[in-house]
Amino acid sequence: MGKFFDEIPQWLADWIPEQHCFWVATAPLSQEGHVNVSPKGVQGTFHIEDSRTVWYEDLTGSGVETISHLRENGRITIMFCAFDKPPRIARLFGTGRVHEYGTPEYEKHIGQNRNPGSRAVIVIDVHKVGTSCGYAIPFYQFISHRSLLNSTFARSEEVDAAEMKTLPPDEQPTRGIRSYWSTKNTKSIDGMAGLATAPLTRCPLTNVGFVPEQLPAGWPTETVKVEAARTGNITSNVSIKKLAQLSDLKSFASGVVFGVAAATGVFMLRTSLWRH
Repeated sequence: MGKFFDEIPQWLADWIPEQHCFWVATAPLSQEGHVNVSPKGVQGTFHIEDSRTVWYEDLTGSGVETISHLRENGRITIMFCAFDKPPRIARLFGTGRVHEYGTPEYEKHIGQNRNPGSRAVIVIDVHKVGTSCGYAIPFYQFISHRSLLNSTFARSEEVDAAEMKTLPPDEQPTRGIRSYWSTKNTKSIDGMAGLATAPLTRCPLTNVGFVPEQLPAGWPTETVKVEAARTGNITSNVSIKKLAQLSDLKSFASGVVFGVAAATGVFMLRTSLWRH
């Protein structure tokens, strides 16, 4: 059952890279603040430096909770979970530090291996490791890593690069990823400080690109799904959530209303005939 260690055992260090995702938990000190759990899943972003030190490449998202919480108190827990083979849950309890894009510490860890959208490195000093059974965790079959986040921010960085070529030194970008950092990633939902230096950098953004999803035959890629939603070429494989991205959502909604109204009319007609 549950066991605790003062450092990462070698057998666990061998197991961790085999997992396809992990979760990051942080919280502010305020009792009214929001506790946050972030799933992470891009291949190759988590690294074990030694038995007491790990780090991961933090990619851009719509929120900045982890970075904000670490700036305030440093508390962090990383969790890995087995979805196949023998069941297992592993937690790494530690203290985290944030190194934003453009800092020497960031460059030391990332070098030439920067993923599209990479905004920071999170380094964790591990002071306790816990493992537990995971007997209730269901089996899942891994299909492929998603490339949608990387492809999205690869394009965003291209937009950024084009604007930076003509942007005066005293002005900040209004398009691309640095603009996104400035508008979305400088404050947490509780108003705590997030990114501070990355949005102000002027150096060219470079990345290693991305690998498209390796999906079975018949599975549309995320890019195909988004394009299908944009053009209205919807199939059953495109999720309802994607429909919200349709530029002609109003027409879609009207069609749904018409369909419901038509179905209701048929039902009322049948009910009337049955009563007579």
